[in-house]
Amino acid sequence: MNRHIFHIFLHNLAIMLCLVDAFQVRQTPLIRTSLHRLYSTEAQTDTAIDDAKNLVQTNKKNGKLPTKRKMELTWCNADACHETIREKVVGDHNHMELTAPATGQVAYSFVHDTSTSANGEGTSYSPAVLILVKPDDDDLVPVAVEVIEKLLEYGVQILVDSIFREKLIKFDNIDLDSEMIRHFDPKPVPGFGSGKQLLSTFVDDVLTNNSSGESQQHSADLSDADLIVTLGGDGTIMYASHIFSGPVPPILPVAGGSMGFLTPFAREEMLEAILIALGLKEVTDDENNGEGEKDSIDNKNGLKISQRANNNMHIEASSFSGYSDREPLAFGKNNKICISMRMRFDCRIFGSDGSLRARYAVLNEVVIDRGSSPYLASLECFCDDVHLTTVQADGIIFATPTGSTAYSMAAGGSVVHPAVPAIMVTPICPHVLSFRSMVFPDHVVLRCYVPSDARSTACVYFDGKHRTELSRGDSVQIEMSAHPVPTINRADHSADWLSSLKSNFNFNTRVRQKKISTTSVADVHDMK
Repeated sequence: MNRHIFHIFLHNLAIMLCLVDAFQVRQTPLIRTSLHRLYSTEAQTDTAIDDAKNLVQTNKKNGKLPTKRKMELTWCNADACHETIREKVVGDHNHMELTAPATGQVAYSFVHDTSTSANGEGTSYSPAVLILVKPDDDDLVPVAVEVIEKLLEYGVQILVDSIFREKLIKFDNIDLDSEMIRHFDPKPVPGFGSGKQLLSTFVDDVLTNNSSGESQQHSADLSDADLIVTLGGDGTIMYASHIFSGPVPPILPVAGGSMGFLTPFAREEMLEAILIALGLKEVTDDENNGEGEKDSIDNKNGLKISQRANNNMHIEASSFSGYSDREPLAFGKNNKICISMRMRFDCRIFGSDGSLRARYAVLNEVVIDRGSSPYLASLECFCDDVHLTTVQADGIIFATPTGSTAYSMAAGGSVVHPAVPAIMVTPICPHVLSFRSMVFPDHVVLRCYVPSDARSTACVYFDGKHRTELSRGDSVQIEMSAHPVPTINRADHSADWLSSLKSNFNFNTRVRQKKISTTSVADVHDMK
């Protein structure tokens, strides 16, 4: 029995010794290999350092300056990388410079067409103007009718929608059967809207027969308008942005509403402004510098401040010429029309399964809030697929520069110049003090979704419309639209914007402090 146990012990001992030996054999080459690589790398590094030192010494002896490797810059977005335009590398030392500002004043002018027809005569074109009038203000209709009569004399086609067309029936001096007055039927843009409208391909031809029995050749489409004239308030401009979800013609905003933050033109100058905007009338230097033209004088000096905003204020150096050598801009001068390229959002709603539920073009802001729920809105927000923040608040606002003076400003957001390409993110009554308004560049893609552990659903609004409930897992994606809204400036984008801030909001307006008199200063010294 003892002999059997002894044999088993020897057998197990032999197995253990074999295993130890096996491990030692396999470990040795690994250690040797690692050490060999380490020593080889150090040797290569030492060789490279020695070569560099020898090169420097050789250049010093020969009097040569070392040359750096040339650096190149590229501009990359989500699609691909491109050669930069604004940023460049100059010199042998790779100095990085900016060739120009990121933005500037945009202006358009018409190119003279020198093309000829088959019979050798010059081709002629009759421009078309879409007139949108505030629907609930009948006092604006006679103003529009007077302008329409004059435009017809200039050979300008007039496009009117169904609501305004019904009001024109009462005026005998407007021939609605004329080929120069065409019916404009705003239709959904393919790819925008929700439900069936989102999937619409416009197979149905709605131009052949409409409610007025108008033929197809008298109807107008979205692409027929050369100029949009809005006679109303800011809401009329918002309506124009809504029906033109894709490319938008230049918009001439004429004041006819309550506040008119975006409407710098007065009703009295509506006709002349349309003719200049269409290139049918040229502006001479006499008209720009005329002493009797108060508006021209205001344009020359820059800002036009209303009497209400100017009370108890004395603005010095309003026309000081030392700020810039650039000649002040004026409407239509040198056949150039200054415009503000107002950025829009391209917004999409995705379901929890990733399906596209809706898509809208937004001019002012996108608001996601808790709706009628008593609980805080719970959202997870991302910037270019990088987690931005967890929103626990009444809601959050994504505003364009145009919308920065609307809901976002009321919620504590920054006021942003319309030419700044940016996206403003402003929380609505957040539950933490550290959540402040943020500004993002226009190339980012922002996305917010309702998490699965949210206490309730959320609601999203696009320019105050299209209220949509967001269930758990639904998301909203916001990015810059490729189609801005070009609004025509009365002077330039800065002058119009600052004038609106002062006249509509009384921006930073207070009673000016009086100058300290010399006598008061002397009395203070005597008291000392």
